[in-house]
Amino acid sequence: MIRFCSLGSGSSGNALVVEIGQTRLLVDCGFSMQELERRLARIQLSPEQFDAVLVTHEHADHIGSTGPLSRRYGLTVYTSPGTRIAARDNRFAHIQELQADQPFAIDDAWVHPFTVPHDSREPTQFTITDGAHRLVLMTDAGHISRHMVDIADRADALLLECNHDPAMLQAGPYPPSLKRRINGGYGHLPNHAATDLLQRMDQSRLRHVVGMHLSSDNNREELAREALAQGLGCALHETEIATQDEGFAWRSTAA
Repeated sequence: MIRFCSLGSGSSGNALVVEIGQTRLLVDCGFSMQELERRLARIQLSPEQFDAVLVTHEHADHIGSTGPLSRRYGLTVYTSPGTRIAARDNRFAHIQELQADQPFAIDDAWVHPFTVPHDSREPTQFTITDGAHRLVLMTDAGHISRHMVDIADRADALLLECNHDPAMLQAGPYPPSLKRRINGGYGHLPNHAATDLLQRMDQSRLRHVVGMHLSSDNNREELAREALAQGLGCALHETEIATQDEGFAWRSTAA
């Protein structure tokens, strides 16, 4: 069984908690130490209860206080060589470099890093498994690749980016260069890309889908829900969305 919850998801900070057996992982740490500790306290956890930190890429809303967290609590940080180099201002107590599509074990958990198209040095997202169930984190990608569809196939839980509505983005206040970056092939997934991935993947084992990394300026929750509902063939009220302030509560592959 895999238990997982989000401490917050969006451009102001991201962190995901994953538990398998006696192993507890933090995926990304895009908050200050004080804010991380506050959010962990909401779920009756503290940083010293983690076994490791996985970092997807070096952007501040994902790497945040990973360095201070690692040093204060002696945590090993797992990330790609490119992310380690790009995160040179973050000193880690222990670093373990990973390679895309080369799974590895952290105690009870098996982790499969995979590549996504994003404008960072060497980004990876993660599949985490207990051997019987798979949780797939799939955010911070500019477009849906064939490899991403293959990774998503037969997942038990999928945490999928629904970053923006293209019409809202184009009509909004962002400068043209930032609009091009977000809407480009190495930016962030629009709502309709989430629909596309869901319609292309094998959903036969899918029990949980959560829309992630919504833009506060260029999206609305109801638009993201519509995209997920279309991809899943379900009603809007059956969809789930992670928020910046609250993330989402505990979910389990057993239910």
